[in-house]
Amino acid sequence: MKRPHDKESRVLIACHTIEDELNMAIRATGFPHPVFWVDSKLHTRPEKLKAEIQAAIDRIGNVSTMILAFGCCGNALVGIKSVAARLIFPKVEDCISLLLGSAERREALSKETSSYWLTRGWMESENNIAHEYEYSVRRFGAERALKLMRTMLKNYRHLSLIDTGAYDIARCRVTTERLAETLALKHIVVKGSQRFLEKLLTGPWDDEFVEVTPGQEITMECFLKWHKEEQVGQVC
Repeated sequence: MKRPHDKESRVLIACHTIEDELNMAIRATGFPHPVFWVDSKLHTRPEKLKAEIQAAIDRIGNVSTMILAFGCCGNALVGIKSVAARLIFPKVEDCISLLLGSAERREALSKETSSYWLTRGWMESENNIAHEYEYSVRRFGAERALKLMRTMLKNYRHLSLIDTGAYDIARCRVTTERLAETLALKHIVVKGSQRFLEKLLTGPWDDEFVEVTPGQEITMECFLKWHKEEQVGQVC
């Protein structure tokens, strides 16, 4: 089991999409280290996101541990490395698991609800589903835009708003309920959890996380479930 060392120098590199929730976790844990934010709009362009994360890592010096508040995110972390610092990151597909409290809870809820997940952070990002719909309406007209969006979301039955406790859920819900009605999806609110985010900041960095030593690249194997049991107590 990996535990953080009190005297080590650390930074957090994170996505603006989960800024509300991470700031709440930072306040709750008293996390004293610098935070570097990455533009949320890059989530729809994994190669650009990878380049931005790598650039942030390369700019930061004199640090022994870098905590990455990202999941695999379309393979955006695959190939990332630091020459001098170890990298710690959650073993999850994307940020949804971080906001729901665990990868297991996200998987169980996804099976139950077949959800397209939202938070205020996602709704306020530049490339959110509401903006996509509005752009489609302007380009194709309302009728065709609706058909396109419903085709794109055909595998979803619910539009699920995560109540993370980090923002006014009532104000956000007005927008997401209207969007769900337009897209013929059932709107539900799911209670979030700060457990995973707080653990990311403070440890212990156990089998829910991956540690990559200096000079090593993050590989896809770091995220594979079959790899999980083999990697408990080891570095990726």
